[in-house]
Amino acid sequence: MHRLYDRLDVLRDRTEHDLRRTRHGQTAGTPGAQTEQDAFVRLYTERLGSLTAAEHRLCFGRLDLIDGASRYIGRIGLTDDDQQQLLTDWRAPAAEAFYQATSADPRDVVRRRHIMTEGRNVTALEDDVLNLDALGEGSIAEEDVQGGGVLMAALARKRTGRMHDIVSTLQAEQDAIVRAPMQGILVVEGGPGCGKTVVALHRAAYLLYTHRDRLARSGVLVVGPNPIFLRYIEQVLPALGETAAVLVTPGQLYPGLDAQGSEPDAVAAIKGNLRMAEVVSRAVKLRQRVPTEPVKLNVGGTPIIATSDMFAAAIERGRASRRPHNIARRSYALEMLDLLAEELATARGLDIDTRRAELISDLRDSPDVRREVNLAWMPLSPEQVIADLLTNERRLVEAASSLSETERALLLRPVGHPWTPADVPLLDEAAECLGADDEAERRAEARASVERAHEAEYAQAVLEMTGTRGVSADQLIERYAEQTSSMTVAERASTDREWVFGHVVVDEAQELSPMMWRVLARRCPSLSMTVVGDLDQAASSAAPAQWVDVLGRLAKPRAKGEQRWRVERLSINYRTPRPFMELAQQVLRDFGRIPAEVTSIREGEPPRWVPLPTDEAAIAEIVGLVRAELTDPDLGRLAVLCAPAAVEPITRAISEATPPGTVGRGADRLDSPVSVMSIADAKGLEFDVVVVVEPERIVESGAQPGRDLYVALTRATRRLIIASSTPEWLDHHAATAPPPD
Repeated sequence: MHRLYDRLDVLRDRTEHDLRRTRHGQTAGTPGAQTEQDAFVRLYTERLGSLTAAEHRLCFGRLDLIDGASRYIGRIGLTDDDQQQLLTDWRAPAAEAFYQATSADPRDVVRRRHIMTEGRNVTALEDDVLNLDALGEGSIAEEDVQGGGVLMAALARKRTGRMHDIVSTLQAEQDAIVRAPMQGILVVEGGPGCGKTVVALHRAAYLLYTHRDRLARSGVLVVGPNPIFLRYIEQVLPALGETAAVLVTPGQLYPGLDAQGSEPDAVAAIKGNLRMAEVVSRAVKLRQRVPTEPVKLNVGGTPIIATSDMFAAAIERGRASRRPHNIARRSYALEMLDLLAEELATARGLDIDTRRAELISDLRDSPDVRREVNLAWMPLSPEQVIADLLTNERRLVEAASSLSETERALLLRPVGHPWTPADVPLLDEAAECLGADDEAERRAEARASVERAHEAEYAQAVLEMTGTRGVSADQLIERYAEQTSSMTVAERASTDREWVFGHVVVDEAQELSPMMWRVLARRCPSLSMTVVGDLDQAASSAAPAQWVDVLGRLAKPRAKGEQRWRVERLSINYRTPRPFMELAQQVLRDFGRIPAEVTSIREGEPPRWVPLPTDEAAIAEIVGLVRAELTDPDLGRLAVLCAPAAVEPITRAISEATPPGTVGRGADRLDSPVSVMSIADAKGLEFDVVVVVEPERIVESGAQPGRDLYVALTRATRRLIIASSTPEWLDHHAATAPPPD
């Protein structure tokens, strides 16, 4: 082990030296030399980050092979100066046997050794002997032939508020998913606690390693359900040495927007329906308006008439280009100016063929012409189109004739309402229909041209003043422009709506609407995706009944017999003790849903049932439960899960009764010992202890009966406390899990 860490230190020192030398070194002064220097700075910076991340549990395994050789497995690959392999990266093909070899199929492995470390010291070893005959008679006790303690020790570890990688304990079914081919949509389905999320993140790290050339340029998009969840998982990929990933919530998929507004589930479901794509398209098209009456125009003192037929012909010309609204607008405007020029030539008695340019120039200078031509086909922004659609009843009725009157009434909202996550697909759809404002881009290019001329003049003066030779003013400008734009892939991708990612990871995918899937398909047209979800946990009305409902449409076969999406199911629950899981499954059955089969490998104590009073004393009882749990020195993390309306009063009461910092708030609330949250915020998370408050209220507040409660009952790893003021609920459900003695 010390040899490996010594090599890590050498490589880290070399990389730090190379980075300093490259940053401060002189270049030839050419743009090419500057670009090369920037590339090496990024290379050494990323390499240093990977070496630093590998410090924790650098090596966690060893394979003893049938030919007598040994192969050490770790976070990264290490070689000596003679390129002899010292440590094999866990993602390399040579490491696959560490996860996949069994006694039935040993794959030339005699013994698999798990190495536990604390800092840089080995604290324990555990061996799985896969070929006892090859190992030699009497070399190991029979009871030590197969391990398992490493996994159970990892599962028993108390929670810290952050998800950790499981690179040292990946199980065979998980590893097979991690190493699956990149092409197409891979759905990783499984019940609570099966490790879907962490498997998907390890898969992203594996793909970045295996397809480095492709994915390092395009990046990986990771979509999580909420900011708390993203904070929870943000350390996993960096710990695995990967930084080319963009982490967003569905409300952040439209660059520049963080949509956190709220609305009823029924409204979000309407917005998520595919009919809204046509509604948005029609809303844009209706902004191309033909005046109902002729329009009088004054052009430099000459009155002319713009008829409805002229506007209609120009608009038809723009639409015939089949380009987005803001780009097609140029074709419309040019046609309209041509038609008006003929009218102006007639009014002035001029020859249109010889005076066309002059006439069009006069038309462009006329305020009347600019106003009326613009009013018939305005340049628009997605925000403007969607805000008007949702706040203007007339526009909504015109655009949304495919919706019922009830649906339109639900969609209408006051001006200034904050953007919601369900608005994001509508904004993205509008952006597709509109395209970039072509005129604005041309004006920006014109300004840039003027600015560049000033820069060139200044650069030339600098060169003359300094006596620099062999470098032109243009080269000097380019050099400094490149220095200011050296953003990482993740930084560039996160600000560009048209960025195409090489791979997309979607967590809690069962909650996404068909409209949101359209957004994801635009971000990754190749449909190379890892989709993580559990239909039993689907809480939204927009959730599909089965995966084919969304993916069958999204990933239609391009050729006969082609399969562009597939499902892999994880069936082992590593987190939730058996009594908690059995209770949760019974709850689903009570609401008429047959849960998917999940096998919990952990035993545990039964849930604890606590009756609550029906008045204000209920919150005091909850505070007492939390304070009692806080006396446990090995508590880890505790969550109080409740209906949304109860989150703030319970948070306030516990905060007042406990020391400052005990209860967390905001996206980093998991850093504190206690978190109070709704079920939507708890999706994908796990805690040592969970207090479920008023389960019947949780059921009432959800769009899918029983699903939210199913989620709440499966978040705990050690203790589950269920507090209810409804005796009938306790009497009915406690029968499935008898109270402890």
